[in-house]
Amino acid sequence: MRTERWRRWRRPAEVLVLILAVAVAYYLGGRIGLRQSVTVDDAQVTPLWPPTGIALTALLWLGPRVWPGISLGTYLAIERISDFDLSDIGIVAGNTLAPLCAYLLLRRVDFRLEMDRLRDALALVFLGGLLPMLISATAGTCTLVLTGDLPWSSFWPVWSAWWAGDAMGVLVLTPLLLVLRRARLPRDDYRLVEVTALAVTSVIVSLVATRSHLSVLFLVFPLLIWAAVRFQFAGSAPVALLISVLAISAANDHAGPFVDYGLLELMVNLQALNGAAALTGLLLSALVTEQNNVRLRIEQVCEDLADLVEHLAPGGRPRPPEH
Repeated sequence: MRTERWRRWRRPAEVLVLILAVAVAYYLGGRIGLRQSVTVDDAQVTPLWPPTGIALTALLWLGPRVWPGISLGTYLAIERISDFDLSDIGIVAGNTLAPLCAYLLLRRVDFRLEMDRLRDALALVFLGGLLPMLISATAGTCTLVLTGDLPWSSFWPVWSAWWAGDAMGVLVLTPLLLVLRRARLPRDDYRLVEVTALAVTSVIVSLVATRSHLSVLFLVFPLLIWAAVRFQFAGSAPVALLISVLAISAANDHAGPFVDYGLLELMVNLQALNGAAALTGLLLSALVTEQNNVRLRIEQVCEDLADLVEHLAPGGRPRPPEH
């Protein structure tokens, strides 16, 4: 009887723990994102909102049962900015529905967590990031307008910044979190040296590109190509995140290539860089991974065919008996 009672309570308790873990992760991601926030027409938005990537990853790993954790995390993040009001329920609903819709759309197209096909990367970009984040941006901006916290004339600038920040959270954070679950340090000494060289070079080049007064932001793309071709998502995802964080920091400080920009120009250039970097790493990594898998399958088929020919050839090895 005690065992049955324990089993009956164990599953709800596990789900509750998972929900609380998602809420904490969402809140911490929000704290990090708010450190890089900017004010657009009296509304606080972030060029990169990590909680959207955290929320979608949690749904992909744990399923839709943890959606209350996203709502709770959104509530805690709002409380961090200002006192929670009943009108803020619209923001909570939008921030919960957006990753849920992204999860359902990805499940609909048979999205693989390994992202070993180009179609998986394209699905994550459009069905996981760009399309469903329209929900959170629209719900959040409409809530601010209807409550009088934002004038109608500022709707589109705030909406576009909100949507871009939520989408970037998916494009940058979700691939990184998915790959961290299965990432391992290379055992080969040469590969380990190359990983170290890539990490050091990425930090140096990204700092130069985002802090130099010269227009050299394009220097980050050879890094992404190197990381994607040699290490696929395990290399490109951290490099894309590093570039995004350093670019946002430089933009907030009005340093380097962002020194002479107004707020609108700054946001456009920043999101263009972050979006291009994320898409380059994501799509190229998926393409290389898919080609590598095809090559491995072809090699395996060739080996099996060679064994079959050897067995069938006159004087070849007798085939082992089948059991």
